[in-house]
This record gives sequence, C-alpha cells and structure tokens, in this order.
Amino acid sequence: MPKIETLELRVCNTNQQREFYQHILGMHDLGSGRLGYGAQEAGIRFLSAQTPYAAKPNDVYWKIAIAVPNIELAYTQLTSKGITVGTPKQFQDIGYLAHFQDTEGFTIELIEHFFKGDRPKQALDQSLLGGGAHLNLITLRTADIKPIEKMVTHWGMKPLSVQPVENKGFTLYFYAFTRDTPPSDDLQALENRTWLYQRRYSVLEIQHVHCLDKTRLNNRDMAGYNGIQITTATERVQKNELLISSY
Repeated sequence: MPKIETLELRVCNTNQQREFYQHILGMHDLGSGRLGYGAQEAGIRFLSAQTPYAAKPNDVYWKIAIAVPNIELAYTQLTSKGITVGTPKQFQDIGYLAHFQDTEGFTIELIEHFFKGDRPKQALDQSLLGGGAHLNLITLRTADIKPIEKMVTHWGMKPLSVQPVENKGFTLYFYAFTRDTPPSDDLQALENRTWLYQRRYSVLEIQHVHCLDKTRLNNRDMAGYNGIQITTATERVQKNELLISSY
C-alpha cells in the first residue's frame, strides 16, 4: 500500500533542527536523511534554506501533529527541558491539544489520543514523549477543497474524518492510505476523531479556510514547506501538485 513517506522542510540550520527533533522530541534516524518515530509513519527531512522561516496565515503548510497517549506527561517532559509549550486544552469537540514551536519557528501540535477527561488508566513508558509519540498529522491549507478531494482520491487516499469549525471559519478534512474503517460511516461523527488520533500511520490533514482567496508558497531559497513524498510499491513520487492546486 502507498504511504506518506517523507515531509520535507527547508530550514536555515539543519543540524540544529535534527538535534531538536531527536533529543527533544525523541525521533530516530530512519535513513536517507529522515527522522521519525517508526517505519509506518512519515519521516521528516530537513533541506537547507538561506532565508529564515516566517509563517503566514495563508501558507500552504501549517504544522505537524504529534499524537500521544498522555498530553500532560508530554507537556511536563518538554517544559522541563526549557521548551515553551501552550497549556493543554480541549479545543471544542476537535481534540485535547497544545502547541509549541521548533528551533526555526515551525508549529508543532501535541494531540492526545483521547478527549480531555476520557483517558483510561494505562501503564506508559515514562521515558518516551507523552508515553509513546507518533507523527499523526501533516497539516496543509487550501482555499478550495474540491480539487484537493479529487487529487487525493486519485492517489488512493481514504477519507477518515471531516471536522467543521464554523466559528473559526474553517473545516478540517483527514485522508490516509489505509484499509482501516472509521467507527462511524458519518465522517463528522465524534467517535471518528479520537480514533483518528490513535492511528500509527501519518494522516494528511487539510484545513479548508473558507474565506481564503489563495494560499502562499515560499520561494525555494526561503525556509518553509518543500513538499511531501508518497511511496508506492514501485516508485517514490514528489507530490507538489498539492501546492499548485491550492493557489
């Protein structure tokens, strides 16, 4: 089955970024310059850029989300290492989450496997981030969801969840290469959401910003999003169509 193999980000200091993702976030060397938590998930590759990263609300790229079984544990582990992390909060009926930034200003989201107050008692490895982190979501933005839906369907991705956030002016769409079936056939069902955050493969999250005219992609000499690679049984394909279609 195809998989999202690699997320590429352009950064000014690749060594500093790699050290942060390995020593602070607990990722491992996956080979080919990639860092990650395991072979089922996407790895991250850092490429060199000349101009520092400056995030804009209309950027194609938004964030990654690292899912954990215990977000309070992850918060304590990160803040004890001097990382500034937002206090974990239940965001509407979307997820129990918090945000922080890496050394170059890219947003990272922590998202728990469960809504706040729903976490079962479980034994966790306290040496692992949040008791066992995985790269759950790669989040991009679009001004028009229709061509994105057509494109990911053509790639063979399966829709797993749709999460309207009307008071914030956007809707979240989630797609993955998987044979898994969500708990409910209704993609907007709440039970699909925490189920989604427990998947041990990387999911493509698309934030459709309702009032956005177009999204922005940085020049190649600037730090920012460089693309994703999708691997099939016979080839590795750089999926830059996703960038173009959202202009």
